[in-house]
Formats: sequence, C-alpha cells, structure tokens
Amino acid sequence: MADSRPNIIFIITDQQRYDTICELGFDYMDTPHLDRLVREGVSFSQCHVTAASCAPARASLFKGYFPHTTGILKNADTWRRSWIELLNDSGYHCTNIGKMHTWPFETDLGFDERYVVENKDRYLEGRYYFDEWDKALRFRGLVKQQREFYRQLDDYRDRLGAFEWKLPEDTHPDVFVGDMATWWINSHPHAAPLFLEIGFPGPHPPYDPIPRYAEPYLAKELPLLEVTSEELDGQPPAFKELRVHNNEIDHDSVVLDLDPTPEQRHRQRAYYLANVTMIDEKVGEIMAALENNGYLENSIVIFTSDHGDCLTDHGHSQKWTMYDQITRVPMIVWSPGRFDAGQVIDGLCQQMDLGPTILEAAEVEVPKTLEAISLMPALEGKDWPGRDYVFAEQAKDGILTDCEFMTMVRNHDWKLVHFLDEPDGQLFDLQADPQELRNLWHDPASLDKRRELLAVLREWRIRSQYETASWCEAWR
Repeated sequence: MADSRPNIIFIITDQQRYDTICELGFDYMDTPHLDRLVREGVSFSQCHVTAASCAPARASLFKGYFPHTTGILKNADTWRRSWIELLNDSGYHCTNIGKMHTWPFETDLGFDERYVVENKDRYLEGRYYFDEWDKALRFRGLVKQQREFYRQLDDYRDRLGAFEWKLPEDTHPDVFVGDMATWWINSHPHAAPLFLEIGFPGPHPPYDPIPRYAEPYLAKELPLLEVTSEELDGQPPAFKELRVHNNEIDHDSVVLDLDPTPEQRHRQRAYYLANVTMIDEKVGEIMAALENNGYLENSIVIFTSDHGDCLTDHGHSQKWTMYDQITRVPMIVWSPGRFDAGQVIDGLCQQMDLGPTILEAAEVEVPKTLEAISLMPALEGKDWPGRDYVFAEQAKDGILTDCEFMTMVRNHDWKLVHFLDEPDGQLFDLQADPQELRNLWHDPASLDKRRELLAVLREWRIRSQYETASWCEAWR
C-alpha cells in the first residue's frame, strides 16, 4: 500500500533577514516566487532563531532543543544527530542538497544521501574541505572567487564585503545549489514520502551577486538604519569590542568600516538583496520541478533562514548580536488544501518549533523532552497565542571575543540581552523603540523591567535543565 504521508521540502537560506520578501511588506524587494509562497501559504512574522551564528542555530533547529541543551554553542562544535533520523526510520527518503553546517560537514545526520555545499569563503574551519561545488569548479578548470583574490583589490577595505561575480553564472554557489536541486528532482526515481532539504549558501557574504541582479537594486532607494554616536556609546563593551574586531579582521571577506559612507552601505545592501532575488528565482525553478514530477500535489514546502545580518545597521557586521536583524527570520509554510492560504501569524515562535511540526505532519511520534513546540495548531487555524517569550544564545567564539556567554529574552514589548558575569547589558522597549536604538539597561525607570526579564531568564534555564535531563542522559 502506498505511503500517503506528505512530502516535506525544506528550503533554508543562510543569513537572510526578515525584511527581504516583497509580499511581507517590503516593496523594495523583487521576490515573485517567495511572494507566491506567502500568498498561498502561512507566514510567521515573529519567528526567532535560537542562536546568533550558523551552527548553533541550525543544530537547535534540527534537534528541537536550545543551544545550552544541545551543547552546540558555536561554529565547529561537533553535531551528528537530528530528528531527521526519526523521519528516515519511519520510511521517509531523506536527501540534503546544499548547506547544513554540520561538523564534520559530511556526517549523515539521518539523510540517505547528501550533496554538501558549504560556505563559499571557508577560513576558520573547513578551509581545505572540498564540497560538491569545489569539485565542480575544479572539473571545469576554474578557481573560485575567494578572500585571497579580493584582498588584492585596491578598495578591498572599503567594499564591506560587496563584490561582483565574474565567473560563469551557473558556477555561482546559489545557482549551483538551485540547479543541483532541480537536477535531483528531475533525475532521481520518484521517492515518496520525501524529505528534501535544500540549503542555499547565500545571501551569506561575500555579497557577490551576478551583476545583472544587482543593477536594479543599485538604482533603488533602500532602507538604511541611521547609526548615531549616541547609539554606539550606549552599546555594551562586548559589542564595542566586536566592532573593532570586525574592522581589524576580515571575516567572510567583510571588513567593517567603523564609519561607512551612505554610498558604501547602499552598495552592500544592494548586493545582498540581489543575492536574495537570485535565490528567489531558483526557488521558482524548484517549485516547477516538484510540480512536473508529481510532488507538489501532496507536499509541505517550508522556507526559512538560519539567522539574519546587520548589514551595518546598529554599526555592526553580519551576526553575533541579538538585534531583530539577526534573530528574526522569514518563515513560510506552504501547502494549499492542507493549510488556509494567505495567513500571516504574528504570535512569537522559535524557529526550532518547525521540528515537532514536521514530525507531526509526518505522523512520527514527537519526543516528549523536546523544547520545541509544534506549530500545527497555528497552521490549522486553531486558537494559538504563540510563545510568551523567545530566547537566543551565543557563546564566546573566534569573533565574539569579549564575552563568555550572551543570552536574549524577548516578548512583543521588551527585549533584554544578558552577558554572563558582566555589569552591562541591553534592554529595549520595543513599543516605544522598535528599532532598538536606545539601551535602557542603566535607566533607573526601567530597573523593574530589567529585573522581571532577568527572572524570566533564570526560570527558563532552570526549567530547561530539569525537563531535558533525561534526553541529555540518553545522548551522552
């Protein structure tokens, strides 16, 4: 008897901000295929990741536990297990094409097959690892664009990581991943039920779109959050040090100019958004391939990203902070006929809540110790208030060097960022200050709110350790 459970197509980009899809209210974007998913699907406007860098956020997403529970707190922390194993054990054919950011890169993680494509500018870890994209370039006699070449440019330090893609268009890593995904869908014998994870490396820097995609954005007025000396002075010491660090060291080919011109910022933003449009085009091709091969009539398509990018907003480069530009990401669940179209849900959720949602849709028993909470009631239009609070964490690493551990707690009205053993932190009144510009940590009038949110953090961590103890014991 045929297995009638839905195919699950999970598309995840790397470092894509929440404000990058036109249909969600950001009309400077050109994203027709993602717009379709929004119009025909369910969008979560307040989806927050659990960590401020790739591997901790992804491990949390694919395990269903917060980073302090998984023990995966920074990039290159080992992770080899996930709930994908439960899908596989239940009969799903599980395929990964593109980025997952496991460590080691090629651990099976529950997949039947993996076609791994990781960051294009690997330097701190995996520098000499050759993924599917590296091999394809080598076969064609090409050398990929990389930091050593960019550094030879006279204006390297002024570019904020924005460069032109000069190799053949089909060799761009996001084009390569999109094309490989459509090739697999068109070539592999029909697999049902299917779990297909497609991980685009972009728009993670270097911000290097094919020039014809960048040209329309270069001609547009784009939103750039003003950075003032008052805001910078009010940031905690760890973030002040982070700015200096990112000015001195070119992570991912990005040198943070401490006082960039509007022209520098505009070019960086245009190149970044152009990369999103490139990915959008590939999403359209993937959707067409799925339809042509008989998958879409019984599928759930999910689109999200692992975290965002400051893009010099708040005076910062990339991630490693807890502003909404980092922790808040797009999340769309598309399945016409299964879920009502055009819903935009404003309740708070953690991105890792996708884990039990997927298991439930796949009719797989959800482990009782998961800290992730199923979103199925929201998708089915039932009463769903969302989480009271969302949380995110980040440990000291090779970039965030001036604090041991950082934790965020946020509801609809307030956000607090705590630094372990430090007297300074961040506190924002999100109703009065939605852009998070005025730090109220040391404001006497906000002391009670600071104490309230610190108490929430305390209770959350104690409850987490207690409720996940049996899982931690079993996975030692």
